[in-house]
Amino acid sequence: MNATRKDDHVRLAVAQHEDRHGDRPSTFDDVRFLHHALAGTDRDRIDLSTTVAGRTWPVPLYINAMTGGTGATGRINRDLAIAARETGLPIATGSLSPYLKDPGTAETFTTVRRHHPDGFVMANLNANATPEQARRVVGLLQADALQIHLNSVQETVMPEGDRSFGHWPAAISAIAGAVEGPVIVKEVGFGLSGRTVAHLAGLGVAAADVAGRGGTDFARIENGRRPEGDYAYLEGWGLSTAEALLDARDSGLPLLASGGLRHPLDAVRALALGARAVGSSGPFLTTVTAGGPDALIARITTWIDQLTALMTLLGAPTPAGLASCELLLTGALHDFCTRRGIHPRPGKDA
Repeated sequence: MNATRKDDHVRLAVAQHEDRHGDRPSTFDDVRFLHHALAGTDRDRIDLSTTVAGRTWPVPLYINAMTGGTGATGRINRDLAIAARETGLPIATGSLSPYLKDPGTAETFTTVRRHHPDGFVMANLNANATPEQARRVVGLLQADALQIHLNSVQETVMPEGDRSFGHWPAAISAIAGAVEGPVIVKEVGFGLSGRTVAHLAGLGVAAADVAGRGGTDFARIENGRRPEGDYAYLEGWGLSTAEALLDARDSGLPLLASGGLRHPLDAVRALALGARAVGSSGPFLTTVTAGGPDALIARITTWIDQLTALMTLLGAPTPAGLASCELLLTGALHDFCTRRGIHPRPGKDA
């Protein structure tokens, strides 16, 4: 059943992104850079490196958690790892829960480290894991960090999903205190609020990936696996990535951003809103399943080139420098900030 579910997730996630054709609306469209025609810098002055969880990443971009646990998903992980190796990107595996249930699936995850031996690799587990299980998966991958994913909405819609979430804070704290290396907590596409990130800051977590609405919708995926499809009303639940970044900006943890990034401009917008780095899952999954690692390498290379170009245009020599750019917030995102009492950068932005 678990193997079937993992393959279903890939099939349904790819279908979601193919249906959208890259033109879906986003609250990132409500983030505008105030153009200053003399603000630009020289391209050879751009330094794309960023610091995440105490380590320097060569670029502010990563391949986020997707899959593993079956033969087909193991091959996807291999191809993702090859693309990560060739472009220098950090990479996260999908949840290693299948490995904990069946050690015979180990190769579908260890292929990531084998094909990206010197890169930054993140293992991934849910918040139900024990400290011993967390240490086990970190050791299996020789992982540089552990991602703990929070997926209460997905579990609620999943026919065989978990229904107990109250112990998660204590479990996260126990894991963070037990594993070697940093723990990064991420949502799976419904956003981390500022209140949630502030709570995580007290649990020993090193960073938070806000992972907002706008990318792969796991409520929709799980509802597609239900015979009656009776949770359709939860599709679109949660905070968008832009909303979550603004809501969590002053909550005490370094922020990563994933969920609904369509192109390099969205990545630059997320960095300007305070993210240390930006991650993608669904678009990269669609690319690699259609064209293999070479297609994904080409896409990532284009993203890196265009990130550099946009930072040159904006006069931001580093990803952190984008936080000094002047922004105009409009539309639904401006309304969200008004209702939440949020100002992007007091005294600077409109």
